[in-house]
Amino acid sequence: MRVLMLNYEYPPIGGGAAPITQAFAEELAGAKHNVDVVTMSYRTLPFYEMRKDGYLRIFRVPSIRQSPVRAGILEMASYLVSALPWTILLTRHLHYDLIHTHFLFPTGVLGAAVKRLREIPLIVTIHGSDVPGYNPDRFKLGHRLLSPLWQQVVNQTDAIISPSAYLGKLLQQSASAEVYTIPYGFNPPPASNVVRRQRILFASRLFPRKGAQFMLEALAGLDLRGWEVIIAGDGPMGGALQAQAQQLGLTVEFPGFVKGQKLQDLYASSAIFVFPSLHDNFPVVLLEALNHGCAIVTNACSGMPEVVGEAGLLVPPHDIGALRAAIHRLMNDVGLRETLGRRGRERIGELGWESILQQHLGLYEKVIGS
Repeated sequence: MRVLMLNYEYPPIGGGAAPITQAFAEELAGAKHNVDVVTMSYRTLPFYEMRKDGYLRIFRVPSIRQSPVRAGILEMASYLVSALPWTILLTRHLHYDLIHTHFLFPTGVLGAAVKRLREIPLIVTIHGSDVPGYNPDRFKLGHRLLSPLWQQVVNQTDAIISPSAYLGKLLQQSASAEVYTIPYGFNPPPASNVVRRQRILFASRLFPRKGAQFMLEALAGLDLRGWEVIIAGDGPMGGALQAQAQQLGLTVEFPGFVKGQKLQDLYASSAIFVFPSLHDNFPVVLLEALNHGCAIVTNACSGMPEVVGEAGLLVPPHDIGALRAAIHRLMNDVGLRETLGRRGRERIGELGWESILQQHLGLYEKVIGS
């Protein structure tokens, strides 16, 4: 099978959907399927890479992207302008069994255009911000203005995949479409040889909906003697969060954007992971925290309960008192932390890529044969 995979974000750039796309592409290639990824350039990243014994090829087309963490609408548009002729060229010279696009916007527009030109089946995986009503921080105006085009892209797809039932139902509020729920896969990285410490960790992009500000409010009412607090990540709220911590009299470390082994060590050495997000689909940060045995506190809304299952404490969104009580409970109950950590590793065992890959391949065969 030969798959054309489209995502404007692919490591080392992008948020949570980028490493998921990379892992899935590598799993497909490892199973001897040919995968060509067309993604966005950034600074000195090479235009072309070949991996997995040649089964995986990565093409980075020119763009005006300015940040490795996020891309604005004009930056996304620059990707579409560059990627369209390149994907047309690829599909002219190679036979693709299907196009697998990540995000309805902007890459779904590209996928729909190539499908129309080449009559290749199209599958789209939604990830969150490409669905109206998901992200209150960004793209609200864009969704309103581009609603007719968004509907056309949805109508062009042969199958839509959602990593969570929550996000699939949200999409169906705006469009009549069948949605297949296939969770993100996760292959644990190598174990970290670090000692777990009395540390409370938040790791994510620093947007309002991610909820780091709520964690700080909750911590302000606790005795944190003997505990470290780290907020790892980058984004527009960085300065405001540092000012908030100072105003509340909290000692908080802000290491900025952390990745690779340093990030894995940070998870592995932290006792408690707090993620009071208001809107998230199937957050990778929760998968990483589960894998490393952190005791998790997260919100009982959107996709978070589907990720953690019984391996975390769930609190109502915006309820600072409940969030504070959950953190306090974990700080003072080592046994509960160990129990949740064990359950977290068991939960990760249910999300291995071998099973998730087979679910995708089953859908691929269904779409190609229809």
